[in-house]
Amino acid sequence: MLNLVLYEPEIPQNTGNILRTCVATNTVLHLIEPLGFRMNEQSLKRSGVTYGEMAKYIIYPNFDDFLAKNQGEFYYLTRYGMKNIYDVHVEDSNKNYYFILGKESTGIPLSILQKNIDRCIRLPMNEQVRALNVSNVAAIILYEALRQQGFPGLSWLEPVTMKGPNHLLDK
Repeated sequence: MLNLVLYEPEIPQNTGNILRTCVATNTVLHLIEPLGFRMNEQSLKRSGVTYGEMAKYIIYPNFDDFLAKNQGEFYYLTRYGMKNIYDVHVEDSNKNYYFILGKESTGIPLSILQKNIDRCIRLPMNEQVRALNVSNVAAIILYEALRQQGFPGLSWLEPVTMKGPNHLLDK
């Protein structure tokens, strides 16, 4: 099972975007407090989330509580990582994998990263950009993990409940 973890997220629009990605990919979202916003229906709608009622998310009062309640393989997304996502193997869809992303302004605290240096990963990019938007990183990391697992439970075609797989062929 894939899990995204947001460490003290600050921007509701980013969390809303990530929440939508989680709904689309059957991923659980874990939120570590403090949050820079309220996780209520009004705030979610304001940040553009229309799938909030379908989302699976859990809020924790702190990082230690999150660690105490979850087991699996933990990966920390940071620009300081010495490995990249393509070095990580998460093929086993029966295991719990947690991808931890830091707050928008400062990332994951150095004290946490230093304790987990062998699990710190980064996305390749040139020297002109410090970091990508956290919601972009979340989507990239999730879809790479899903690719490795063969996209379990996801459809390659437009659902019939929407416009259907033959929409482009319809006249």
